[in-house]
Amino acid sequence: MIDVLREMGMASRALDAMANAEFKKLDLARGQFVYLVRIYEHPGIIARDLAKLILMDKTTIARAVAKLEKNGLIVRRSDPANHRIKRMYVTKKGAELYPFIIRENEHSNDVALQGFSPQEVQQAHDYLQRMRQNLEKDWDFVKAGGQRNY
Repeated sequence: MIDVLREMGMASRALDAMANAEFKKLDLARGQFVYLVRIYEHPGIIARDLAKLILMDKTTIARAVAKLEKNGLIVRRSDPANHRIKRMYVTKKGAELYPFIIRENEHSNDVALQGFSPQEVQQAHDYLQRMRQNLEKDWDFVKAGGQRNY
């Protein structure tokens, strides 16, 4: 069997390493850019929905959000209707980083997709999207305590 996931993993680690090196200049710790971008794009998001959006467990989300808040990149505010719910928003300082992060993402896309036709780019996107959707189902199953049968 062709090991597609191994190739995806290597590509993902390479992209993460490059992004982390670039974002270190912005005082963003490892991987924090992902959380910052999603909160910027979804103002008022709550931790549970952020976890679903990026397929990350709640504990990891809590740690990352706490660091972003400590560094003044996001704020958490109580929901007016339910004060137990904390909604997240990017601060002015965090918003200033967004264009740089997006430019880095676009550059990485351009580099990764060199030599691909527009149709191949669309196909790759569609295949990866289908793979993610398949994995999301398994992620939900395992997260809920389900046992895989191999």
